[in-house]
Amino acid sequence: MDLDSQAPGAPAAPLVPVAAAEQAEARTLGARLRAYVALTKPRVIELLLITTIPVMFLADGGVPPLSTVLLTLAFGTMSAGAANAINCYIDRDIDAKMRRTRRRPLARHQVTPARALIFGITLAALSTAGFLVAVNPVAAAGSLFAILFYVFVYSLLLKRRTSQNVVWGGIAGCMPVLIGWAAITGGVAWTPLVLFGVVFLWTPPHTWTLAMRYRDDYAVAKVPMLPVVASERRVVTESLVYTYATVACSLLLWPVAGMGPVYGAVAVVLGLVFLAEGHRLLRAVRAGVTGVHLRPMRFFHLSNVYLALLFTAVAVDPILR
Repeated sequence: MDLDSQAPGAPAAPLVPVAAAEQAEARTLGARLRAYVALTKPRVIELLLITTIPVMFLADGGVPPLSTVLLTLAFGTMSAGAANAINCYIDRDIDAKMRRTRRRPLARHQVTPARALIFGITLAALSTAGFLVAVNPVAAAGSLFAILFYVFVYSLLLKRRTSQNVVWGGIAGCMPVLIGWAAITGGVAWTPLVLFGVVFLWTPPHTWTLAMRYRDDYAVAKVPMLPVVASERRVVTESLVYTYATVACSLLLWPVAGMGPVYGAVAVVLGLVFLAEGHRLLRAVRAGVTGVHLRPMRFFHLSNVYLALLFTAVAVDPILR
């Protein structure tokens, strides 16, 4: 508005400081960017990358080409982010009911469902194309399979229908192992399949102990996680069985891949610690301890450490041989 043309005696037009307006716009843009990043569940992606990089060292027999590692990480991050964003779209109703997830972008209406879905599909297309063009077709196929399996089999078919949802749905989370191997070798072999088995067997006890802590959340959202539909004793017992299977599978890698003493020693020590924590839970539940006093999150956090250190040994062992 031209101030000189203002009528005599009229109140002055309010002036908005340019700097304040720019800061408000920047904050809004920043909040939107953070919301879209949150849709990808960055902490989940971190866990997937922990299993991808070491396998690339093992496949190469040493330090893999940096360009291949960076490209695999970039497109792998996009692939996992795509699956997670679409999962947020599918689970937006139950996320709003659960304390653990009610701060996610769709539950807080920071992003519209349509935009979240478009964002996820776009990431899926870009990641698949990127793997196909810059890495190889086998890695691209593995990435696409992981997205489709997580969305259609886990999120839409299993999650709300069966207590075995994370057992079979966990297959999607095992795919980075095969993708990392394929990125280096262009194929698949017994070695990455054994590591696939480690992650597959590790996933149920890891997830069930988290679900024990948030049992009421899942019950309110009517998601039949095992701790919702079974006794704590059964959950702990089955978790321990899977823990034994995880440790056994990790030791199987030693002869199958011809691993050296570094990996063998680390796998044995970590396995004993992991099993000891599982037995602690079992003793506690048999003694009548229940609820938060069981401290299931202690097992959950230890399982993260176990997987991270085991795969670190996978990467270090071929370098030291």
